[in-house]
Amino acid sequence: MLKVGLTGGIGAGKSEVSRLLVSYGAVLVDSDKIAREVVAPGTPGLAAVVAEFGPGVLTPEGALDRPKLGAIVFADTDRLAALNAIVHPLVRARSAELESAAGPDAVVVHDVPLLAENALAPLYDLVLVVDASTETRLDRLVRMRGMTPDEARARMAAQATREQRLAVADLVIENDGPLEELEPRVRAVWEELRNRS
Repeated sequence: MLKVGLTGGIGAGKSEVSRLLVSYGAVLVDSDKIAREVVAPGTPGLAAVVAEFGPGVLTPEGALDRPKLGAIVFADTDRLAALNAIVHPLVRARSAELESAAGPDAVVVHDVPLLAENALAPLYDLVLVVDASTETRLDRLVRMRGMTPDEARARMAAQATREQRLAVADLVIENDGPLEELEPRVRAVWEELRNRS
């Protein structure tokens, strides 16, 4: 089994890279998806978040109001650290379960947005970083995710710098261009991963 840590700043195109890798045969362990699962209604994770942040972070239906919580934590590093202390151990435990279910010859890609921030590179056989310029990422967040420029900059500022991510990279996929340019780059990286597994 080859354990790959996949990361990239918000708006860099990491989700598209992970989608392509899965289409080639990778087993994906998606930390963002798992992070949503561990704070779903009725979970101990959601109870812990409400205990820390109050019932104001819930929707009327009792689910986590992610935009409301995001507005709190992305504006305050201490509150972000408090949230991470709740969610990250739950995500790590579930990720380990999913990885152990993959076959011995699998290329397991862990999609980890905060890999550099949390010094997680040593957990993987190699780290793959999806990289795009600050300008490209800002444009994508405003145009494709409907954020204001200030919201997008705040989200980007809450993450590791581009230099910090590149410092932990074993492989880098540049993604400043259109989707047609990305696919051959990802396919070439997939071939390299298969050769290493």
